[in-house]
Amino acid sequence: MITMLYLVATPIGNLGDITLRAIETLKSVDCVASEDTRKTGHLLQHLGLKKPQVSFHEYNEQRAGAKLLAMLEEGKSVALVTNAGTPGVSDPGYTLVRSVIEAGIPVTMIPGASAVIMALVLSGLPVHSFTFRGFPPHKVGPRRRFLEADREGSYSLVYYESPYRLKGFLKDALAIFGDRQAAVANDLTKLFEQINRGNLSELVKIFAEIEPRGEYTVVIAGA
Repeated sequence: MITMLYLVATPIGNLGDITLRAIETLKSVDCVASEDTRKTGHLLQHLGLKKPQVSFHEYNEQRAGAKLLAMLEEGKSVALVTNAGTPGVSDPGYTLVRSVIEAGIPVTMIPGASAVIMALVLSGLPVHSFTFRGFPPHKVGPRRRFLEADREGSYSLVYYESPYRLKGFLKDALAIFGDRQAAVANDLTKLFEQINRGNLSELVKIFAEIEPRGEYTVVIAGA
């Protein structure tokens, strides 16, 4: 396999969503850079593959990135994966991509499942123009200021949120945006996939009565 950094998207839940190109790439590269080597190890085992792994996550990104760059400069091929989805999208990867590009080494991507796109399409809200905002700040004040930046935008808004902060996020979104249409998606591609749709006030009531579990993708209509 030619010397290159391969950004390989992995399934966001259902392992059946791995692509043929992703399998072939993981099979052929010299090394797999993994956000969590245990989780990637389970995926590789599921695919019947054995590959050397290098741990690459937000806490060792600079040190591990330098090691991976050195491997690429030696002529090896490296696949970068995260626990789920596309490397660099609310996951480690951006700094490595930048350093590899600056070193003049080719970079390519093997696309795959995306929680952002899936939630947006399933929301029933406009998809022709949208902004992905990633994870909001944890605390109320910074989070409300973060939301305020998009209050006048006419585009659909997409956020990631943890189960521990989802209720607070929905309340703050209602306070900043007003009672807009929205959708909350979780367990996408899994057996218990669920999409809750309605106005923000309705969603606040729904999640006040249940205990959120798993990772959530929230889509909110534009102004």
